[in-house]
Amino acid sequence: MTTATNVENRIFSGIQPTGNLTLGNYLGAIRNWAALQDDYECIYCLVDLHAITLFQNPEELRRNTREVAAGLLACGIDPKKHILFNQSQNQDHAELAWIFNCVARMGWLNRMTQFKEKAGKNRENASTGLFVYPNLMAADILAYKATHVPVGEDQKQHLELARDIAAKFNNDWEKPDFFPLTEPLILGAATRVMSLRDGTKKMSKSDPSDMSRINMTDGPDAIAQKIRKAKTDPEALPSEAEGLEGRPEAQNLVNIYAALRGVDVETALGDVGGKQFSEFKPILSDVAVSVLGPIGEEMQRLLQDVAEIDRILCEGSERSRAITNPILREVREVVGFVQ
Repeated sequence: MTTATNVENRIFSGIQPTGNLTLGNYLGAIRNWAALQDDYECIYCLVDLHAITLFQNPEELRRNTREVAAGLLACGIDPKKHILFNQSQNQDHAELAWIFNCVARMGWLNRMTQFKEKAGKNRENASTGLFVYPNLMAADILAYKATHVPVGEDQKQHLELARDIAAKFNNDWEKPDFFPLTEPLILGAATRVMSLRDGTKKMSKSDPSDMSRINMTDGPDAIAQKIRKAKTDPEALPSEAEGLEGRPEAQNLVNIYAALRGVDVETALGDVGGKQFSEFKPILSDVAVSVLGPIGEEMQRLLQDVAEIDRILCEGSERSRAITNPILREVREVVGFVQ
């Protein structure tokens, strides 16, 4: 692992350790993270500082951090070739975030749609951490001078802000190339996994109904039961993708089937088009169990030894600091701090 401060293919990405990793997390991010390891230097972070923008029970946060770490490891993240750690073990993230609090403008943060969505009508009672969350996200990325970030639709605005912060920092201190303008890494058409109970809502680990999602720790019987009881409509599956329009539940299940098989929707419908859901659901269950079953078993094995998970995270944090410490020393020098 290089500690150079300027590289050409360094990825940073983070995931909140809020427990209950779902099929949506796997298809939307984690599977892609594993694939990127062949072509990039990858730094993957459990962003526990971000998690506490909303109150977390301490024991649950520790348990969830280990569970999400186990999920990433079970999906093929290699902590020897790359870096896996939890954010709070590297204080450089928080220090750089404070500096960025003094660089970013209130108007920029006021435009962040995720704050509006999470704060809702209770904006005045939202934590200040939730408001400046995007500045910490920028620090996560730029503490490593990361060149690329894999992004979904809900994170594009935050990456644009990170680029704005980098550009303003470089301009304010007349260091035109100090921070890179990190590029988004678009990994083709994203698989947007929706609730098994409502095809118009995103699959969420916070949904009160466990039947609305497939958890990565679910066993074969639970996966099969959830798919069997998933909401559908009375029509047979179409033979072409256009036939899924206006049928959100059908589209969701076909999308899941296609993503798990690694094919496009048209190819998937070539296999299952014309089938009733009573025929299709067992096929989907078999595919889901074949992919997720081994992951869930490996997660359970890893969670039997939390000391080993903690060791991996601790080692990852040491390696992360080997990259960020010299960068933060440069930042302090640029800003004018006595060191």
